[in-house]
Amino acid sequence: MTTGGTTEAAALAAIGAATRELHLPTVRDQAKPLAEAAQRSRSSHLSYLADVLAAETDDRAERRRLRRIKEARFPRPKSLVEFDITASVLSAQTIALLASASYLDKGEPVVLLGDSGRG
Repeated sequence: MTTGGTTEAAALAAIGAATRELHLPTVRDQAKPLAEAAQRSRSSHLSYLADVLAAETDDRAERRRLRRIKEARFPRPKSLVEFDITASVLSAQTIALLASASYLDKGEPVVLLGDSGRG
C-alpha cells in the first residue's frame, strides 16, 4: 500500500522515529490500529488525528495520576474495590451513594472520620 508516495512500512518507521524524538509513546503504539479503524469507518484525516491525540493525552493523564499517587507515598493504597462491605457499619446503599460521588456535583458537605493515615 502506498500513501502519498510513501510505503506503509516507511510511514510507520517515520512515525516511530518522530514519536521517539517528540516523546509520544502512545501515538507510536496507537498510530497503526487507529489508522486501520479510521480507514474502516471512513473517518477524515482530522478525525484520525483527533483520535490519536486524544489517546496520547488520555494516556499521559493516567500516567500523571499514577505518578502523583506514587510520589505522594500514601501509607497504604485504598480503593472501594477492595473495601469489605460486610465489615462496615454502613449499609451497601450508603457506600454506593458515596462511591457515586453525586454529593460533589451537588456541593453537599462531607465529613470523613476514622483512620486518616499519617495524622
